[in-house]
Amino acid sequence: MKKTIIIVIITGMFAWAVYDVINSSKDTANSGDYVVEKDSTEENANEDSSNEDSEDNNKVGLEVGNIAPDFELTTLNGDTVKLSDYRGQRVMVNFWATWCPPCRAEMPDMEKFHQNKDITILAINLTETESTKSDVTEFVEKFELTFPVLMDETVKVANQYQIQPIPSSFMINSNGRIQYKALGAMNYELMVQEFEKMK
Repeated sequence: MKKTIIIVIITGMFAWAVYDVINSSKDTANSGDYVVEKDSTEENANEDSSNEDSEDNNKVGLEVGNIAPDFELTTLNGDTVKLSDYRGQRVMVNFWATWCPPCRAEMPDMEKFHQNKDITILAINLTETESTKSDVTEFVEKFELTFPVLMDETVKVANQYQIQPIPSSFMINSNGRIQYKALGAMNYELMVQEFEKMK
């Protein structure tokens, strides 16, 4: 009897381990998407989710309802920008690169969104992955982008936000909370739909 119980327990543990490995490999299997290596010191930043109604409603994290982690970067024009400077405004933080086809497809919709709605767009370029910085300048000119393009030269902020596929976007409300996150390209209609839900 004891042997049977032990075998059942060991079998159950083995099945759970296999299930866990299969699920974690599915999460990272994004064919054609650029994956940013996670900084091991950042991996635990996304453990517990919380919302505005929870006791821990001032938690800084990457889940919907969390306060978005602050960052400071330099724009393509040389200005210094901090996310916290935009508290009180609705913000879309977008991670992208010039060589990424879904990013290229998304940019005209982002520009239209920026022009038509009261939204601040901070487009964070993964500069370390670009061939040259001039590729970013040429891209911005070609697409006639008027929102700030921030240069993440060491992908520090991408790692802070645990970015894997690009593009990835975070819609942040006027209280600095993550209202919505998209792992992949968004179209104009989805941008507007999520914007309308924001405070």
